[in-house]
Amino acid sequence: MSYPLVRDLAAEGIPVRLTCGVLGHSRQAYYAWLAEPVGQRELEDACLTNALIDAHGDDPEFGYRFLADELERAGHGVGERRVWRLCSQQRLWSTTVRKGRRGAGKSPGPAVHDDHVRRDFTAAGPDQVWVTDITEHPTAEGKVYCCAIKDLFSNRIVGYAIDERMTAQLAVTALRTAVARRAPSGVVVVHSDRGAQFRARSFRAVLAAAGLQGSMGRVASAGDNAAMESWNALLQKNVLNRRRWATRDDLHDAIVFWIERTYNRRRRQRALGKLTPVEFELAFTAQNAALAA
Repeated sequence: MSYPLVRDLAAEGIPVRLTCGVLGHSRQAYYAWLAEPVGQRELEDACLTNALIDAHGDDPEFGYRFLADELERAGHGVGERRVWRLCSQQRLWSTTVRKGRRGAGKSPGPAVHDDHVRRDFTAAGPDQVWVTDITEHPTAEGKVYCCAIKDLFSNRIVGYAIDERMTAQLAVTALRTAVARRAPSGVVVVHSDRGAQFRARSFRAVLAAAGLQGSMGRVASAGDNAAMESWNALLQKNVLNRRRWATRDDLHDAIVFWIERTYNRRRRQRALGKLTPVEFELAFTAQNAALAA
């Protein structure tokens, strides 16, 4: 847009009619712009752009269609084509975009925390080290995603969340659940891989608010989170892969039932002296009470 140039030249005494004739503008259009330099459309685009940047910062894996859904949920009435245009202007592309397109290549982002675990999957007491990861499984209605958090001391699942979309909110909900259930008094190391959900600003904000210490493994190194990868495999074997699931609700209920009833309270583990995670924690608490007495 060259209307500002017309305005500047007019201030120096050059007639608007002459400048508009040279630049190919009509004087009516120039004067309309002069009455309202920033139109309502531009103001709306600026507001939507800010909302898109925030949403993409929370979930970098989202492309423009998912971002449009997020704007709709936030109360913005906007079409996908407009969201695509704004995302293109701001280079807001999904980090999982197909190879060959601009910004292509599925690669994890930079770590936002150091690795404080370094494959030492042990803890001297409860609520010292938690590990977390996300697993998925299909149903006839679509995929279900489960984010779980495990305490390395007792192997107990202390928090989890299940949803139909793998967003940062899934990891945030699991973390908030763990904090609410355990109410840790000291600093807890929360270890994960470099997934976008664990690098999101919203997840880091919950870590900071609860006084927790984030930790991340290396790129393409499943062994750096082996304690949680093994639990995911256990969930797959005992629940997810046992049959075909017709609905998301069926699979959701089965996961909750297995975690709360079977894994935490009935499944004995040799690493815990053939105790269940709940029994192991109770025995530890009783032993500490006896020593204190």
